Parts: sequence; structure tokens; C-alpha cells
Amino acid sequence: MSKKQENAVYIGRKRTMNYCLVVVTIFNKGEEGCVIRARGRSISKAVDVAEITKRRFLPDIVEIADVAIGSEEIESDDGVKTVSTIDIVLKRKEAKK
Repeated sequence: MSKKQENAVYIGRKRTMNYCLVVVTIFNKGEEGCVIRARGRSISKAVDVAEITKRRFLPDIVEIADVAIGSEEIESDDGVKTVSTIDIVLKRKEAKK
């Protein structure tokens, strides 16, 4: 498994703070970055996780490096559905000299 996959947080049905604590834990372990991934209705929760982590828990440590949006086609009983996706990349801020 690649390093990027290890530091991915997949947003689902749990409470927002649970995901915030996972992201904080990743950065407290000394990692340089983390990817928050979500699709469909969980996208707004992913944005909340990124903003809460950045503003409340790690304001001097973390910044949003990149946001990628897209869509995936998922096969279901009703046929093929298109679902929106988002990847929010958080990274450790550069040390000021």
C-alpha cells in the first residue's frame, strides 16, 4: 500500500469529530500530509472535517494544499449512477525562517 493510501481518511456515516480526531492523530504521528476523501452526500462532511481540523485543532500546523473534485460511475440495481467525489489534501505548513 502506498504512503498516500495509508494517510487517506474516507468519510462515511460516523460523526464529524471522529474523522477530525483521525486526521489530528495522523499529523501527531509526524506525517507530512493527509487526504480526506468523500463522495456523494458525505462531501459536505469532508469539508467540515478539513475546516474544523485546520481552524480549531491544528491552526499553526496544517494547511489545505489541494482540492480535487470529480465523479465516479457506480453500478447499482437501477443501472449506472454518477456520484460526485472530493479529495481534500492537507499538508504540514512550511516552517517560517
